[in-house]
Amino acid sequence: MDNITREKTLAATAAVSRIKPNMIVGLGSGSTAEIAVQLLGEKVKNGMQITGVPSSVTTKKLAQTFDIPLITDAVPAKIDITIDGADEFDENLNLIKGGGGALLHEKIVASASRELIIIVDSRKTARPLGSSFHLPVEVIPYAHVIVEQTLCQLGSTPKLRRNNDKPFVTDEGNYILDCNFNTIANPQKLASDISQIPGVVEHGMFIGMATRIIIGSGETTRELQAT
Repeated sequence: MDNITREKTLAATAAVSRIKPNMIVGLGSGSTAEIAVQLLGEKVKNGMQITGVPSSVTTKKLAQTFDIPLITDAVPAKIDITIDGADEFDENLNLIKGGGGALLHEKIVASASRELIIIVDSRKTARPLGSSFHLPVEVIPYAHVIVEQTLCQLGSTPKLRRNNDKPFVTDEGNYILDCNFNTIANPQKLASDISQIPGVVEHGMFIGMATRIIIGSGETTRELQAT
């Protein structure tokens, strides 16, 4: 196991240790969250009763391989804990997510969660949003050209995400614009401005949603908690 995988596993293990029997658990997407799903699968195999809420088709398929009972028709109104990864976070625990393209479902699951635990490896440290990762914005295909123009007016350099020679398509059939804002000075205002653009489905800023970030670092973990 390489160092990064070990750190991801340490963070995932710490997060999964907070799961109790009969909880409804949000299952995040991405490589670090997938480790948490595997660990939860081991708990289910050993007799723990939990119910998972997957945040992507990929996560759903992975959870099914571990026989984790799932709610898949609609997100329940209350989820006890969601464990997910992040592409970037700042000192206030605001996040940028969506590198894997599941930002819409991830945000829906997170919004229903009593606690949102983010797990990352040591390569990710608190820094201003946008400084190391472009902001994903999910848009309906019909509107992607005009939304791209409007995002330029907000100071971004957007680029349509592609899968080989075709536009990347999300689980809901939408496109993603990856937007370079350099550093996002006011995440709350930018989030509001983007949300008001006709044709925007969702953006990848998770403002004030994370309750805890667990960082795998070397042979141990450290935690940041919302105040």
